[in-house]
This record gives sequence, structure tokens and C-alpha cells, in this order.
Amino acid sequence: MKNIINQLHNHPCPCCHPLASRRYFLKSLLPGAVAFSVLQSAAPARAVTYQAKALILSCIDFRFLTAERYFLRNKHLLGEYDWTALAGASLAITGFPHPADAEAFWDQLDISYRLHHINKVIIIDHQDCGAYAIMIDSNLSKDPEKELQVHTDYLNRAYWLIRNRYPHIDIELYLATLNQDEFKTILPKLENQT
Repeated sequence: MKNIINQLHNHPCPCCHPLASRRYFLKSLLPGAVAFSVLQSAAPARAVTYQAKALILSCIDFRFLTAERYFLRNKHLLGEYDWTALAGASLAITGFPHPADAEAFWDQLDISYRLHHINKVIIIDHQDCGAYAIMIDSNLSKDPEKELQVHTDYLNRAYWLIRNRYPHIDIELYLATLNQDEFKTILPKLENQT
């Protein structure tokens, strides 16, 4: 036995030594066999599912975050919504000027719908929106009537884009005012009127 141990110590690789190769081979298989049996019996990992009442889409403008949260709390949605923010909100859904913004929204809506089983989308645009100023008209906020009309048009476009993909989801449209305690409800028009 002492002779075998000496031969093992003198041989550079225990797996290649004729006396040790079988033992080494069996020892190396054991961890793999144990791991394989454990992995086969384990259930696949699954995220815990939760239900949210709505997906909120708002603009990225930080000036409105507190007012939006307060508004959503008053709608009895506190802690029960998914939130997505894209510059221009409704403008982003239409893909103007960047189709990637619309794609990001659709990805988020699909995930929210499949994962959290939402039954409503709430879109919140706001007055004095920089995205609208850059993409539509730099003087838009100086004409309140025109500003309301442009937001109404884009909110309605967003409404019908969502309605056509998710016909059973409720959709609410709002325009937050600069005094930040008023959220005007924007009623959807017939699809061919947008």
C-alpha cells in the first residue's frame, strides 16, 4: 500500500495513473450526479404574480410627479399600478418622432398586462411639455387653446392605438395643468375623428 501511495505522489496527474484513474473517475462523477438529480427534481423558478389595477404612462417631467402621485392616490390606485414615463407621454405612443419610444411603451404595456393583469391604462399629458415644444411647436404653451387641442389629438391617437391592440382594456386620458392640482379629463373621440 505504501508503494502505491508513493507511486501516486510521484505521478504528476492522479487521473492518468493506472491505479488511481478508476477512483478519481468515480469521485469526479459524484458531484455531477448529485447536482443532476437535484436539478431534475427542482421546480422551475417563477416570479410571484401580483395584480395591478392599471398601467400609468406619464411624461418624464419631474415637476408633475408629486401631483400625479396625489391624483392617482385620489383615484384609489395607491400602490396598485405600474408606471412608465416617456417624454411627451401620448406623443411617445404615436412614435413621433422616435419609433423606439412607441416600441418601449408597447413592451411595457405587454409586460404589465401579462405579468400584473392590468385592466386599465391611464395616460397623463401635461401643459408646458418640453417634448411637445421640441417636436410640435416651441410656442405651443403660449396658446392654451391650441395646446389643449394638440394634446387632445395625440391623446386620442394613443387611445385608439391601445384600443385596437387591447380592446377590453379601459383607457383614461388626462391633461395635468400647470397649477398641478387639476387634471382635465380628455374624452376620446370616434376613431375616424382623430
